Amino acid sequence: MATTASFFVFMMVGVPIAIVLLLSAIVFAFATNSPALMNSYLQQLYGGIDSYGLMAFPLFLLVGEIMNKGGVTQRLLDMSAACLGPVKGGLAYINVIANAILSAILGSASAQIAIMGRMIIPEMVRRGYDKPFAAALTAVAGLLGPIIPPSLMFVVYSVMTQVSIGDMLIAGILPGILLAAALMGVIWVIGFVRDLPREPRLRWRERGRALVSGLPALAIPLVMIGGIMSGLATPTESAALAVIAAYLAGRYYGHKLAWADLRLMLLNTGLNTGLILFLVAAANVFTWVLIYGNVPQTVSSWIEGVATGPISFMLLVMVVLLVIGTVIDGVPGLIMVVPILFPIATQVYHIDPVHFGVVVCINLVLGLVSPPVGIALFVAAQAAEMKPGDIFMAALPFCLATCAVLVILCLFPWFSLALIR
Repeated sequence: MATTASFFVFMMVGVPIAIVLLLSAIVFAFATNSPALMNSYLQQLYGGIDSYGLMAFPLFLLVGEIMNKGGVTQRLLDMSAACLGPVKGGLAYINVIANAILSAILGSASAQIAIMGRMIIPEMVRRGYDKPFAAALTAVAGLLGPIIPPSLMFVVYSVMTQVSIGDMLIAGILPGILLAAALMGVIWVIGFVRDLPREPRLRWRERGRALVSGLPALAIPLVMIGGIMSGLATPTESAALAVIAAYLAGRYYGHKLAWADLRLMLLNTGLNTGLILFLVAAANVFTWVLIYGNVPQTVSSWIEGVATGPISFMLLVMVVLLVIGTVIDGVPGLIMVVPILFPIATQVYHIDPVHFGVVVCINLVLGLVSPPVGIALFVAAQAAEMKPGDIFMAALPFCLATCAVLVILCLFPWFSLALIR
């Protein structure tokens, strides 16, 4: 009881989630008067990051830093425009396509929304789109970042559950494509009801130039995903190869990178990696405390009395995670719920661990565009210079489409497992 109370008190006063997890574990150790817990505290803290799979983290982040500095986003927008042509709502479709491609480079929703928001929201407004629609679409399309590989959430889930990182990353491809298709379906419906602007028709020479210009940007995710799928490289090795490819493309093709830029990019990568690894280490301590306190077993008994089968269990989890995702960011939310729900899903209901991970991650990501916190909404609102509440109303159709995709994934595990089985 004291542990639960301390956890929520620390959360309500704004203590960072990693510190909340560590302090709550200490409170539990003192409340149970267990010297064994205190003596093993530092060992569990170190054990949380003693994993080869976590070496992929800084490399994924460094790829994103290099590609941002190398000006890849504008090339992706130009290439998407060349492929799409002058259709109604063309720039809205371009927004989703460019986000889907950029997802395979950045792997972070917040970073992706911040980058795309500064570039595409003003452009959409200038070409006749409503600002709330432009900002909402950019926020929701940015959610593809944690789904299409490389996904930092998938790496965290894999490390926590000992599931293959390669399998998890590949499993996100089809759900990511399905979500992108659902978002474009919503755009089509809105374009049918409202008169969305059309893009100007490009000459074939201009299209060819834009396509050629964007090819180096596509090479980066192909190196990463191709290495994993072919079995020629581990996710960590593929990420290292992608760093080299990204730097060569930015330095010798884009001509926007210099050796002097590398220092700042490495510094940013190191700082962000440190924050994430500290969170993972704190989560390992908290997970260890939960297991010691028989929390997963207690929750399992309650859920078994409510959910009668795998489908009803997954639907129940969807509702719970959607509520959690509205107040807690993706990775912290993942760290809190996986130790409790994963054993129930795999041991009681015999759900495939990869399929369960995909659904959980997408579910938590959806919370990024849901009140009361809605981190993605705040990032998009800042880029569009408007209130987050106005963006949410415009994002509602896209959120409903994402919920529909989640239900499909729950009912049909094939979408998560087809590429790895």
